[in-house]
Order: sequence, then C-alpha cells, then structure tokens
Amino acid sequence: MTDHPFAKAAEIINEATALIITAGAGMGVDSGLPDFRGNQGFWNAYPMYARLNLSFIQAANPEHFERDPLFGWGFYGHRTNLYRNTVPHQGFNLLLEWIDHYQLDHFVVTSNVDGQFQKAGFAEERILEVHGSIHHLQCTIPCSNNIWPNHAAFIIDESTMRAEDSPECPRCRRVARPNILMFGDYSWLPQRTAAQEDNFDTFLEMNRGGQLVVIEMGAGSAIPTIRNLSERLGQRHQARVLRINPREAQIGKPHLSFASGSVEALSGIAAELHN
Repeated sequence: MTDHPFAKAAEIINEATALIITAGAGMGVDSGLPDFRGNQGFWNAYPMYARLNLSFIQAANPEHFERDPLFGWGFYGHRTNLYRNTVPHQGFNLLLEWIDHYQLDHFVVTSNVDGQFQKAGFAEERILEVHGSIHHLQCTIPCSNNIWPNHAAFIIDESTMRAEDSPECPRCRRVARPNILMFGDYSWLPQRTAAQEDNFDTFLEMNRGGQLVVIEMGAGSAIPTIRNLSERLGQRHQARVLRINPREAQIGKPHLSFASGSVEALSGIAAELHN
C-alpha cells in the first residue's frame, strides 16, 4: 500500500464491501451553509441574534414554540428556506458515484437536519438522521405521535427574526414545530428516527464480517455524537475510518485523517481512484 493518504484511502475504498457515511455540521460548509462553531460563528451567520445577545442554544430552544411561536419559527423557518434553496456540493455526487461503481452496500448517519443527502439522491431508507429533520413537523404539545412532511411556507422579518405565520397541528390546531431534537427538549417525537435506527441496525447485521469503510465528514468534538459513532464502527474487524475535518482531523491508526474540507478530500481520493 502506498504512503500517500489519498492513495491509501482509494485502496481502502477499492477493497471495501460496504460504506458508511457519517456527517456532522461541517459537511454543509462546501454547499455554502454556515458553520455554527462557537457563538461567534453563529452570530456571524445570524447577526440579528448577536444584537439580541442570544446564543445558538438559546435560539434553538423548544420553549419558543410554546411561549412565542412566531419567534421560534423565525429561526427554524429561516433555516427551512435556506436548506430548501441549497444545492448539495460535488462531494455528495462523488460518494454516489463510488457506491454505484464499486456496488457498495451503504448507509448514511448524520446529525444534520437539513435533508441534503436526500436532495443529493441518497435513498430515504438508507439514511439515519439522529437529531431528526427540519423537513418534518410534529405537534408542539404533542397531542399525538403523528409526524408529517413540512410543506409550510415561511416569510421571515430578519430585523426581528420573527415569522409572519406558523404551521399548525392538523389534529388539535395548536402550533406545530420541527421534528428536531433541540436543546433541553422533552417533547421531541423520536419515532421517525427510531425507525431509521432499526434500518441501520439491520444494515450493520447484514454487513457483519465484511470490509467496512467509514467516511466521516465535518463531525466535530463539541457535540461528538457522530465522531464517537465513527470510532465505535472503526473498532470492528477490518473496518477503516477516513476522517475529514479541517480543524479536528486527528484519529489513531490504522485509520486515516484529512485536515481539509469535504470536497477537497473527496476530490483527492477520487483522483486516485481514477488512476
């Protein structure tokens, strides 16, 4: 095996029988989505919250939907519009090309709620969204276990970060909220994510004993859900982790690290695969 990291990664992918893609918030940076690393990063993306002296944790608090729904939907409605308008970057296409070319069984596990993997063409039944999805709604109460697609339109006054209107629960007509696990959240409905977890468990069982490659992108250590999962998967026999992160790429051998963005690293690996 060659010593060049891109060539090593290409060889690992070439020999793999299954691929798990794990992705954190940094995955979306190459698509133009903001990085919320620290309060300053959040305030750079949303200067209106800096003026209100609200952190990301405070802005993403589920209590807003009960106390002041239009303010709660100011943040999440703005995010919904942004995600709907975002075009997934070239890295998504490269991953799909590898899956097709090498006939890899595959699964995506992401902490992102943006739906970019589905938009890029990954199958819904091959995705686990551990924190839920902004593209699905639930009752704020909740009055039932119903989860439904988010087809609401949002008009946001960015000077106050308030929405003109908020979606409602079709069953009880109270305010609806995103089916996202927020900070200090006691009313999130986990059923949709639990069904995805069952699919992932089935995938892991079917690929037990195979040569598994985990490509992790943009998963930081501040909320290490995805990072920890990649490392647990990397302990499996014959498994290899390719960690891509411009700030926190470190990982022990025999795994590989790439201190770069997703598109840069995936393009480098792709160049070796095409040789």
